[in-house]
Amino acid sequence: MPPVLLSRGLDPLLGMFTGILAYYLYETNPRTAPPADQRLSELARWKLSKWKHARDERLARLEAGG
Repeated sequence: MPPVLLSRGLDPLLGMFTGILAYYLYETNPRTAPPADQRLSELARWKLSKWKHARDERLARLEAGG
């Protein structure tokens, strides 16, 4: 059985919390902060708009062809 730090259920939560906190500190640290257009929230918005545009094109093609 692999070694555990706290418990089998709490270790993954602790790992996720630590990772999210580390990424938050990385993005908000003045020395290491990425430019505003390269932050995770902006990149997620860009990807979501790209998916929506592709979906709208696909639906328009289906309506025109069907």
